[in-house]
Formats: sequence, structure tokens, C-alpha cells
Amino acid sequence: MRGWPLIAVMCIGQLGNLLPHVTLSANLAQHLMPVWGLSAAEGGMMASGYAFGYMLAVPVLTTLTDRIDARLVLLGGSVVSGLATVAFGIFAQGFWSGTIIWSLAGLGFAGAYMPGLKALTDRLPAGDTSRAVTLYTSSFSVGVGLSFLIAQVLADGWGWRTAFYVTGIGPIAMVVACLLIESRSPAPRAGRLLNFAPVFANREALGYIFGYGAHCFELYGIRTWLVGFWTYVVAHQGAPSWLSPVLMSFCFAVISMPASILGNEAALKFGRHRAITVVMIASACVALVIGLNATAPAWVLALLLMIYGLTVPADSGALTAGMSAAAVSEHRGATLALHSTVGFGLSAIGAWGTGVALDAAGGPQSAEGWLLAFIVLAAGIALGPLAFLWSRTARSDELVSRSR
Repeated sequence: MRGWPLIAVMCIGQLGNLLPHVTLSANLAQHLMPVWGLSAAEGGMMASGYAFGYMLAVPVLTTLTDRIDARLVLLGGSVVSGLATVAFGIFAQGFWSGTIIWSLAGLGFAGAYMPGLKALTDRLPAGDTSRAVTLYTSSFSVGVGLSFLIAQVLADGWGWRTAFYVTGIGPIAMVVACLLIESRSPAPRAGRLLNFAPVFANREALGYIFGYGAHCFELYGIRTWLVGFWTYVVAHQGAPSWLSPVLMSFCFAVISMPASILGNEAALKFGRHRAITVVMIASACVALVIGLNATAPAWVLALLLMIYGLTVPADSGALTAGMSAAAVSEHRGATLALHSTVGFGLSAIGAWGTGVALDAAGGPQSAEGWLLAFIVLAAGIALGPLAFLWSRTARSDELVSRSR
């Protein structure tokens, strides 16, 4: 299987792998926090467990794909992710058990996302990589949208535990995809498994990696608290019944796919650094406008959230495609590993930090709490342009020193 059929199969498999992804976040504010008596900081910490487990495992699992077929890592990670999600529905009883089990689900996803990207790019000619990477990363958004939708509908109708049971079945789709694609073993590698020195020497790749970290901080922060924010809007601004948290979270996630594709096309046309910087600054501005207008009419906030749903992911495909293009081929697995480690490490901080901000300024039922939360999100994404500025400056200094 090659070309577009391969890309389609991998994207469909990823949709299945992503069904568990925000099952906890989708039910955090309405179900888990009230049942278990959690504060916003505790809820954010529990949600960030997923990103923390991912961060711990991804350096080993993704770098391992430089030594063994990425398809095998992808297969194992998909199975662990699904089983851990089902286990949450069966065994989670509060903050600690929930955080531990959800961290295991994130650990499994560490073997599923970037190893899946490696399995795809290993089987594509170089000329097909940029758009294939963008399609793969942007299908992430569709999977998250389906996760928001299915998790909330099931939880509202049959209880939150059922949501975890059903979404935990999703990774079977990627298991099937792994069985359909050909095996391919990389060339033998010598030296240490976790050798990031060549990656740290690649200034261009580092700029994309640190920019991706800023993107993930914002993305995971808003995904964790989007349902909570709209629940606040419904309670205080009288949103119509059809404009529910289910609909808002689904639409917010789904529009991310065209936004990511268009963002990458803009990057190809106008230059990656320039396009990504403009998107990040715009996203920070939209976040601040939402926070400052947390008490505005529901239709105004709905419109602002849809705009935010376009700006938040618009840099995603361009960042990952830029990193993949900048990576040296023999160290691509290590580069992907560092990319994900930084990204999901800051994802964990984003989910928890936003919850801390909410508690510090009055909680999820306070307009001041949401103002501070969106200020935190804006500050996080604003670090992205600084990462690119550092990368360009460091690279220019390096070229000058070489010329001497």
C-alpha cells in the first residue's frame, strides 16, 4: 500500500486512536469534578496526566522507531491506549486512581501518534511528505471532535463510565491499519538509543520544536477547559438550548482540520516562519478578547470561539511539517521524539496551569477566573514567535561564525 491509499488508511486509523483522547476533558466539568469533588487545579492535573504519561514515554518509543519498524511500536501503543481507556471506566474512583490510569492511556498514545507519523513518512517519497504530514496532523482535529461528541453524548445518556468503555474500542481501527501496511525495518543503528545531541545541534528543527511546545500549551489548555467554559456561558449568559457544550466542542475541534491544512498552504506560499508567527500572534489576541468579554452575550462568545477554533490549530500542520523537513533523515525518530516530548510536556503544563489560574481568580463560575485562564493561554502561545526569533538569530550567528 502506497501513496494516497496509505495516507487514507493511516488517517482513518488515527481517527480511531483519537476517540479516547478527550474523553476525560469532555466530561471533566460536568461529570467528574462534581462527582469526585475536585477543584479546577485538581481537574486540570488529572487531565494533564495524559500528556505527562505521553511525555515520559515518547522519547523512548519514538526514538525506537529509528531502530525497529515504527509499525510495531504503533501497534503496541494503540492497544495500550485502548485498554487503559476502558480501565478508567472500570476502575477510576477519584483523583489519584483517575490520574494514574489516565497517565497510562497517555503513555499508550505516545506509542501511537508520532510513531504513526514515522510509519507513514517512512513509506512515502520525499516529495509527498509535507501535505501527507499536514493531512495526518489535521485529521487529529477530526478525531478530537469525534471524541468530544461521542464522549459527551454517551455520558449524558448512559453515564460517564460508558463513554470510556466505548471510546476505548476506537484504537482497534489503527490495529487494523497496522495489519494492512507493509513491514519496513530501518537500517541498523549504532550508539545510544536516546541520543538527542544531533537534534540539539539542528537549530532550524529546534525552532519548530519549541514553537510546537507553545502551540501545545495553548491547544491542550483550551481543549481541557472548553466544555467548562461553555458550561459557564450557558449558566450565566442564557445560551439557547441547541447551542450546547456538545455542539460547541465538536465544532471547535472539527474546524481545526481545514484550519491546519490552510495554515500549511499559507506556510508553503509565504514562508513557514512568517505564516506561523502571524497565526500565533492572532491566536493570542483572540484569546485575550474572549477573556475580556467572558460576560458578553452567548452568540458573541460562540463567534469568538469559532474564530479561536481556527487560529489555535492553524499552525499545527506547518509546525510539524517544518520540523519533519528540517530533521536529518537518520535522526528523524529522535527529532520526532523531542518534538513530542516538548509538545506534550507543555500540554500538561497548559491543562494544569489553566486550572490553577481559574482557581486563583474565583473558579470556573467566575468571569475573572476565565479572564485569567485566557490570559495564561495567550501568554503561552506568545512564546512561539520568540522561539522562531531565537532560532533565526542562533542560525545567523552560526553561519557568520562558519564564514569566518
